[in-house]
Amino acid sequence: MTAETQAQRKHTEVAVGVLLRESDGALLISSRPAGKPYAGYWEFPGGKLEAGESVEQALRRELIEELGVTIGQAHAWKVTEHDYPHALVRLHWCKVTQWTGEFEMREGQQMAWQQLPLDVHPVLPGAYPVLQWLSEERGLVFDQSHYEAQQPEN
Repeated sequence: MTAETQAQRKHTEVAVGVLLRESDGALLISSRPAGKPYAGYWEFPGGKLEAGESVEQALRRELIEELGVTIGQAHAWKVTEHDYPHALVRLHWCKVTQWTGEFEMREGQQMAWQQLPLDVHPVLPGAYPVLQWLSEERGLVFDQSHYEAQQPEN
């Protein structure tokens, strides 16, 4: 493996918010904006950690930048890894139940409050483990194929 290949496969640390609406347990999910890898796929909001940031600091900054809301406490929940063709990511999942402000889609993305199973797809593959855990917490069966991109028929 060359040094360049090793550098390309270094983990990108990402803070991700699982925003849960307390009134009905709905999840906030948003689409990836045009111009980004996997544009149009649905994901939980968040973004890369910058140098010196904690997971909670990065999540707080990203949700202000992307959604226009300020979160309360972010409860660290799980850590997963996913190897996308464009990046090897380490996802730091945080549950969030409190925020202030009005949601604004500041990157041209869409958002939706969803119950499980989600009605939107395709969903980023890195979110599948979290969707499975949330489904299990709620006594639901997780069907990964429900969230995958539909392959065109020949």
